[in-house]
Amino acid sequence: MRIQLIFLGKTRRPEIRALVDDYTARIRRFAEIEIRELRPESAASLKRVDAGAGSAVMLLDAGGKNFSSEQFAEWIRSCRDRGEREIVFLCGAAEGFPEALAKRASLRISLSPLTFSHELARVMLVEQIYRAFAILSGHPYPK
Repeated sequence: MRIQLIFLGKTRRPEIRALVDDYTARIRRFAEIEIRELRPESAASLKRVDAGAGSAVMLLDAGGKNFSSEQFAEWIRSCRDRGEREIVFLCGAAEGFPEALAKRASLRISLSPLTFSHELARVMLVEQIYRAFAILSGHPYPK
């Protein structure tokens, strides 16, 4: 399975970047992962958002569905078991994600009813992806 994280805007704070990089390295034990940071004002870069056939697309959205970590892990398992080759996570900047691209999402999730900066949401997303793979593999991390 391949995981693609598409972030609008750069992760500027080095401590946030370090956390994202750490969890990304951990996820690589379970799946191929790629992070793409796109300039939100560039129509050309947004057109390159590529979610082909066989991909599940999930959008982070404050109004989206809430999952527990176990439910999120089960969703990833169901994608894998259905033969989805890739899961694409769309994570917008402070202004969100352009609606034209957001329409591609088959599922919208909220990480929390609380409001977080978009950079902190990135860390929370990669941590939850890692936690999901740890749950699925029986790794003791979630305990």
